[in-house]
Amino acid sequence: MNHLIAGLSETLKPEQLDTVQLTPVGIAGLGGLGSNVACHLVRSGFSHLILADFDRVEASNLNRQIYFPDQLGLLKTEALAENLLRINPDLTLELWPIHVTSTNVLAIFGQCPVWVECFDQTASKQMLVEEGLTSGKKVIGASGLAGWSDTDTIHTRHWASGLSIVGDFCTAVTEDRPPLSPRVGVVAAKQANLVLAWVLSEGGNQS
Repeated sequence: MNHLIAGLSETLKPEQLDTVQLTPVGIAGLGGLGSNVACHLVRSGFSHLILADFDRVEASNLNRQIYFPDQLGLLKTEALAENLLRINPDLTLELWPIHVTSTNVLAIFGQCPVWVECFDQTASKQMLVEEGLTSGKKVIGASGLAGWSDTDTIHTRHWASGLSIVGDFCTAVTEDRPPLSPRVGVVAAKQANLVLAWVLSEGGNQS
């Protein structure tokens, strides 16, 4: 028996749960944002995730990412898959432990109607947004989440192109403003909620 899905069936309508389970979601970058987004999506019933990140788990990741000390040195794709399968053992996970570039992004995420941008580097962020929007995808990104200032400044902006971005749009990561769990977690939760809201509205009506 799948206890997660059984519990969700008491919360979501059958057609809502079916839609969520059948919609593949692509997550680009599995750090503080991506690992937390993935966890929220799985707990919301998403059963098909495409996860991409070339990196390995380091000690500096443990303050805000969904990894554990015994996973140090593992590929983030493998470690996150292990953790997500503990929440729902019936997941379909496609793991891509490589750099995501403009030449392979469609091969990785092309089947997904919604892409979640969780990269650290500006160039990678821009590439994913441009490629996703050009391909007619819903893209959910992030900008401004560092430090420990007021979380009420974190908000969402939407564009008619299909782009939504969460953050305060000003606090970049610096030596004095490191990425820490509370604000990173707020942004990740809002990104995951945008995925859920989109899929249960217009997204669920698209192939």
